[in-house]
Amino acid sequence: MLTTLWFLLSAGAIYAACEYFVNGIEWLGRKFRLDATATGTVLAALGTALPESAVTFIAVVLGRTPEQRGIGVGAALGGPLVLGTIAYAVVGIALWSNRRRLRRPSAVVKVDSARLARDQRWFLSIFVVKCALGLVAFAWKPWLGVLFLAAYGLYVWRELRSGEAAPEDEALEPLKIHPGVPDPAMWRVLAQSVLALGVIAVASRIFVAQIEAIGLAMGLSAHLVALVLSPVATELPETVNALIWVRQGKERLALANISGAMMIQATIPSSLALFFTPWLFDLPLVVAGVLTTLAVAYLWWLFRRGQVNARWMVPVGLLYGVFAVFMAWRLV
Repeated sequence: MLTTLWFLLSAGAIYAACEYFVNGIEWLGRKFRLDATATGTVLAALGTALPESAVTFIAVVLGRTPEQRGIGVGAALGGPLVLGTIAYAVVGIALWSNRRRLRRPSAVVKVDSARLARDQRWFLSIFVVKCALGLVAFAWKPWLGVLFLAAYGLYVWRELRSGEAAPEDEALEPLKIHPGVPDPAMWRVLAQSVLALGVIAVASRIFVAQIEAIGLAMGLSAHLVALVLSPVATELPETVNALIWVRQGKERLALANISGAMMIQATIPSSLALFFTPWLFDLPLVVAGVLTTLAVAYLWWLFRRGQVNARWMVPVGLLYGVFAVFMAWRLV
């Protein structure tokens, strides 16, 4: 009963804090004069993904056993798999189900499809190299972690240079902690964003712990919980952010947040794991890598075609179900 209570309370806290976080991040983007997409890919993604990257850091740097460090390697693969499948499917479902409330004539996603296709191609090229390194062993492999950090720096530089103004119907709501002021002070915007992020980080850790406890109580193996359930829990903030923005008709920010978080997960945790572990994949990690590659390749093809109906993003979520079934079959 206590575990269930903490599970529900932490989930509610994450959703409430995300409401404040996305509002603060939008204002922060305006204060820094960032375009709509850069606000999602850089500011929002850094805020929600870096706390999860800390899980990899703790596992690979402070872990004393190969098993503990293996958790960090699994997190570096599990995060992109969840974001590339479940998160995009959630955006598709949310936009399709809210199209009437948003007074949309159709469920066409209002984004720069060409830019999103470039993001998918950028991620895919880095991710394929990342997975290929997990299949071979050589002495100077750890030094390649520097290249992943450089790749993320180049990605951020490119995003900050690419301007894309938000449509007029994507109005900026008043700052939640100071709604009566049309232009709140920077310190208020920072305070709301940082405090909300702190609540998200603490509530997410509690939520992950409860997911693990519930999984073990149901008789699931620790390995299955770590590779299948925990990544879903750790990527919950990005998914909730996307859900909130889609309900507001701001799928541009929602998809930018997911793309930015995927780039962080493809580079920063990978560089840490390369520095401190052998970075060699077992069969579950190979399968996770293959399914992530398939998901992102499909998304690249989808956005490259031009106009995208929200329904077309939903099937990509099935690939995570394939991974869950594979893990359950392998561990039974």
